[in-house]
Formats: sequence, C-alpha cells, structure tokens
Amino acid sequence: MQKHCTRRDAIRTLGLSLGAVLSLPEWQDEESMREILLPEKMEKFDKPVTAITIGAGNRGNVYGNYALKFPDQFDIVGVAEPVAVRNERYAKKHDIADNNRFRTWEDVFERPKFADAVIISTPDNLHYGPCMAALKLGYHVLLEKPISPSEKECRDILEATKKSGKVVAVCHVLRYAPYFVRLRELIQGGTIGELVSIQHLEPIERIHMSHSYVRGNWHNSKATTPIILAKSSHDLDILRWMIGKPCESVQAFGDLKWFRKENAPEGSTERCTGGCKVEPVCPYSALMIYYRNRLRNYVFDLPEDKDKQAAFVLEQLKTTNYGRCVYRMDNDQPDHYIVNMLFRDGVTVSFSMEAFTSYEGRRTRVMGSHGDITGDMTEFTITRFLDGKQEHWKETTDAHGGGDWRLAANFIEAVAKNDPSLLTSTIDASIESHLIGFAAEKSRQQGKVMQVECC
Repeated sequence: MQKHCTRRDAIRTLGLSLGAVLSLPEWQDEESMREILLPEKMEKFDKPVTAITIGAGNRGNVYGNYALKFPDQFDIVGVAEPVAVRNERYAKKHDIADNNRFRTWEDVFERPKFADAVIISTPDNLHYGPCMAALKLGYHVLLEKPISPSEKECRDILEATKKSGKVVAVCHVLRYAPYFVRLRELIQGGTIGELVSIQHLEPIERIHMSHSYVRGNWHNSKATTPIILAKSSHDLDILRWMIGKPCESVQAFGDLKWFRKENAPEGSTERCTGGCKVEPVCPYSALMIYYRNRLRNYVFDLPEDKDKQAAFVLEQLKTTNYGRCVYRMDNDQPDHYIVNMLFRDGVTVSFSMEAFTSYEGRRTRVMGSHGDITGDMTEFTITRFLDGKQEHWKETTDAHGGGDWRLAANFIEAVAKNDPSLLTSTIDASIESHLIGFAAEKSRQQGKVMQVECC
C-alpha cells in the first residue's frame, strides 16, 4: 500500500519533449506528485544499463529519474533535446558530459553506438525515425506510446525489431499497475466464471481535454495522432491484455461537439487575455487555469526565480496556443468517443472516452458467467453470484496506477540479460492495441464495422 501524497495535475507539453524538466525528488511522479510504486523485486547487475534519453520532458524524466534512485541499475549518459533549458536541466541532473548532449535525435545517431539503450520520449510523429535509427545501430529501445501515428510505420518498427533481436518495450505502463495486474489474474483465473463482457470508461476530465487536445500538443490529429491512440492506446492495450484474446472487429462513434467556433460565446475574443467579456465565467479560461490557479504551468518552462513566474506565464498566454480561446483553435480531436469491440469467443467490450467530466481515473465493469467486478483504477469489488459474497481490493498508486517504474525495471532487466522474452509490454503485444485504434478511427470516419487485421 502506497502513501497518498498531494496531487498535482497530470502534465504534458509542446516541442520535442513530452513535458518540462521539473526539480522534483526522484521518488516522485511528476504527473501526480505521489510516491512512485517501486518494483517488488529489485534486480542486481554487475554494471548499470546505460541509456540516452531522446526528448527530455515529462516521460523522459519519469524514466530517467529511475537512474537517480537506482544508479547501480540504470545510468543516463546522453540526452537529445532542442529546448535549451530542458537540455541543460536534464544534463545537470544526470551529470551528462557536454559531448553527449545533442539538439536533435539525428545528431545522436551520427555518433557510433555509445550506450546500451535509448529512451524515445519525443512527440508521437517523431517516434519512427529515432526508433529505426536506434535499431540499425544496435540499441535497445524504450519507446513511449503510441508506437507511431502510422499503421505502416508501426508494422515497420515491429519487423525491424524482430530482425534486430533487440529489446523494444512500448510504454504501456498500465500492464504493470497492480490494479490491472490483479484484474487480469481474476479474469483469466476464472474467479467470475467465463468472461462475457467489459464496460470501460476513460474520463479525460474537462481541463485536461482543453489543455492537451484543444490548445495543446495533440489538438490536431493530422499533425500528431488521433486521440484514440494519443490518449487511449493505454486502454485498448489493457483491455486486450486482460481478455487474453484477439479483437476481431470494431465499431466506433464520436465527434468534436463542443470546442468549435460556432459555440464561442458572444463577447469572447481570440485570446483570453484580449478583453474577453465572458472570461470570468468561462470554465475553460486560460487566465483561470494557468495564471490564477497555476495549473499545468510546466509547459512554460518557468524561470527559476519564483518572483518572475507570474509575469512569465501571463506573457506566454499572450503568445502561445495556451492563451487562445478554446472555441477558436484549429483543433479536430473528438471530445467524446465510443468504441464497441468484438473479441474472439464472443467477448464484447464497450469503451467510452469522455472529455466532459469533473473527474479523472478509469472506471471498469467486468461481467462474467458466475460473478462481476466493478472498479475505478484504485479499488474494485468482486461479487459472486452463487452466494452474493463480496471481496474488496484497494491500493493507492500514482497517476499510471503504479506502473511507470515497474516498466522501467522490467526493461532494464530485459536489456541487462539481453532477453526480450522477459518483457511484459513487448512491441509484439503492444501493436495489437494500435491496430484496434486504427480500425476504430476508420470505423468512426466511414460509419462501418471494421475488421481488425492482426500481425
């Protein structure tokens, strides 16, 4: 059981990185400010696995911080990051030599191989290039999800991985979260009889939606990744993993309903800082979110001097997308999305991704022939039909359910032993969630039931 610390809003970012470098204790998760759940078994190696981080933002720091806590296991020896302040802070944190600091991922691979692995935590559309280059030079790869916005590129990476024999782990960290690990054990162990159906909800939460998928880095699906993969590849992956059977067909519905120009209130302006008459009563006000409440300020790479931060944030709202009206962005990501899935042996799944909630945290309902399970990411209740008896399970963990560092430990062990079979989140398994996502997006756009073509 983990101690519940003060929560801070989940973070994402612009640029090459997935988040800003923050000065936090190495045992804390930057998304939630909760203690990171450590692996149950800590391996001991003759020497640490060395890695180069490509994209020194949120996710690059989450995995990189593992090296600060366990330097005998993991050592970050290089970094590529075009944002100078992030590059500088990351290099200082990990004591990286100047000649191992790079601006772009291309610069890294102009050098002969000088580490065991690379961490690829770049924007979605910059996963393919560095991953293929890394495999060509013989690096193992820890690859942030999604694998790629392109189905062809996903399949290319899988083929290159098989040819290379290298360890490639996709960061589907929910596979390592105790909540989902236990759910999978119960489902596949027959605790509630034969699995019949699952209902699964991912509530994005309205500010998170406006921040990441209206104003933020993922606001345009064509420039980045469709939201079903950018946000919910975790969910598609964990559903496939828990069920243990392939998905055969999908039907999807969803659209961008609210964050549109025609819904802009009378008196609103292009920017929240531009004299907007409805700003004081707008639940998506950038001034309220970023300036008055100081939420998600990591995206601005705040100056070290706290006295200068308020003015800095205000200036950013005048010049970046984060200060623009949510109704006047060039966004196209759906704000509600439903996917119905048919798995082998007639198992059905209904998945719903919703922007307009006041809460976050996935909700799960599992229906079996002899019982059911209801859960909300941190706890669940099992009810047996025969006698009505109930069992309750609860554990408080970080924003990814405690999986981040367990994934890192699993990857490090697989690299140290040069054994991809030790991984839980292999690219072979993770690619299935992407194929479901690609099929769902085609179904949503074409209004058809789509077959899922597995590799």
